[in-house]
Amino acid sequence: MKTLLCLLLIASPLAAQLRPVSTYSIVARDSATGQIGVAVQSHWFGVGQIVPWAEAGVGGIATQSFVDPAYGKLGLDLLRAGKTAPEALRALLHGDAACQVRQVGMVDAKGDVATFTGSRDIIAAGGIAGNQSATTQVQCGSAGGTLLVGRDFAVQANLMANETVWPAMSRAFTGTTGDLADRMLAALEAAQAAGGDIRGKQSAALVVVKGTGTGRPWQDRLFDVRVDDHAEPLTELRRLVAIHRAYNHMNAGDLAVEHGDAESALREYAAAERIAATTPGIAPSRHAEMLYWHAVALVNMNRLEESLPLFARAFELQPAWRELTSRLPGAGLLPDDSRLIERITTARPAGRQR
Repeated sequence: MKTLLCLLLIASPLAAQLRPVSTYSIVARDSATGQIGVAVQSHWFGVGQIVPWAEAGVGGIATQSFVDPAYGKLGLDLLRAGKTAPEALRALLHGDAACQVRQVGMVDAKGDVATFTGSRDIIAAGGIAGNQSATTQVQCGSAGGTLLVGRDFAVQANLMANETVWPAMSRAFTGTTGDLADRMLAALEAAQAAGGDIRGKQSAALVVVKGTGTGRPWQDRLFDVRVDDHAEPLTELRRLVAIHRAYNHMNAGDLAVEHGDAESALREYAAAERIAATTPGIAPSRHAEMLYWHAVALVNMNRLEESLPLFARAFELQPAWRELTSRLPGAGLLPDDSRLIERITTARPAGRQR
């Protein structure tokens, strides 16, 4: 392998960017919502810094093996300019004299996908394009690799324990219900169950963006979570996705409050609390925050009595929230009413009133 790297450094200026990020990943589009996602796991530190790229209304890319991160930036540029995923990936591969050591998956906003595995990627290596429609060989110098074209999703893996890994990912993604994040998590977990990276596991990441961009990228990312170094990265990734999902509900609740839709706000807050209360590994302080801001919203809807049990539970989980309450009137987040604040701060769980 060192000999190959030396030859590539001589042959191609792109090779100076090589990093041996061997891994398994999925790129996908949800046909119902248009959401676009990328998820990845590797025995490499901080895989989320390098492999996944996504932009709402544009597409998603996973660039791995002896990775060139330029495939992410340039790939999104080409998709944004109107190229399909297969067209964009072919263009990048034809401009890369070291394509034989690349592995790339790409999905565009219309659901077209392409996945490429270089002929010199470390085995076991391969990929699957969902609803595959074409297979072509791509040349770069004296070598090249295989490009698969299809629809909706693509999985790709290299340096795997065996050749069952990427087929397991494909089956799990297509056979799992739920939103795009859930289905991609299932694909990663299936890969690990089939043997995964022959070296083991260390980091993971998941990104989901909206199907249509708003021009505000910070609003377009529905999930963006990373595990840089962990003994069980996929377990931790699933926990982080659950927390992110809960906070998505909290944000939706806040937006509903702004629009004067009290019932929608309360449904969103309740959904967030259920996730926080039932997901293993979520710290009590996270649950306390959700309870607390739900209760604050109720007070501002003139529903004080409904808010008090929530305040009491939040204070029980995290006593410092009681101190915070007296500071909120000055910020305009609670009425400036000392009797009201006293009722809130003296709230106790049922059966513990004094």
